[in-house]
Amino acid sequence: MNNKVNIIKKEVLSDNWYTLNKITFDYTLKDGSVQRQEREAYDRGNGSTILLYNKEKGTVVLTRQFRMPTYLNGNESGFLIEACAGLLEKDNAEDCIRKETEEETGYRITNVKKVFESYMSPGSVTEILYFFVAEYEDHMKVNEGGGTDEEEDIQVLELPFQRAIEMVKSGEIKDAKTIMLLQYAQINRLLS
Repeated sequence: MNNKVNIIKKEVLSDNWYTLNKITFDYTLKDGSVQRQEREAYDRGNGSTILLYNKEKGTVVLTRQFRMPTYLNGNESGFLIEACAGLLEKDNAEDCIRKETEEETGYRITNVKKVFESYMSPGSVTEILYFFVAEYEDHMKVNEGGGTDEEEDIQVLELPFQRAIEMVKSGEIKDAKTIMLLQYAQINRLLS
């Protein structure tokens, strides 16, 4: 791997919801000197996210759900409007997003396109997020969505694409993965 990094010690600080590790390492600076550093890294696994879009109707499907960390950091309601997403667990990225799409939105999609991948918070979280897009049509709706986990309380939103873009501008949509996917759709002219 990187010959500038020598991991000295890895301690588990918390293994409750996901795993929080404290890493002690030696890092070789550009002048050749070695500096001992410590960092905490939160490992929650990797995930997938998707933007569902309908060219004919000019719409996208997003979700709305409560997110405690946003509530703790000034989001008065704690609710975020987001693109459908989920953790990979034992699935590959594509299988994961197909399953999550059906569970969260109620749409059974077949053709998904991976558009990029990104570290979402590389200063503290190990997660890589795989980004997908897929077209949906009304006949693909097989259930109401909303999630299958008893703790999930997901509202499915079908919005005009231009309205979703306006919601980014107004701050109604503040979720990074969703903004990235909407901008991808805008740049690549997936919808008019």
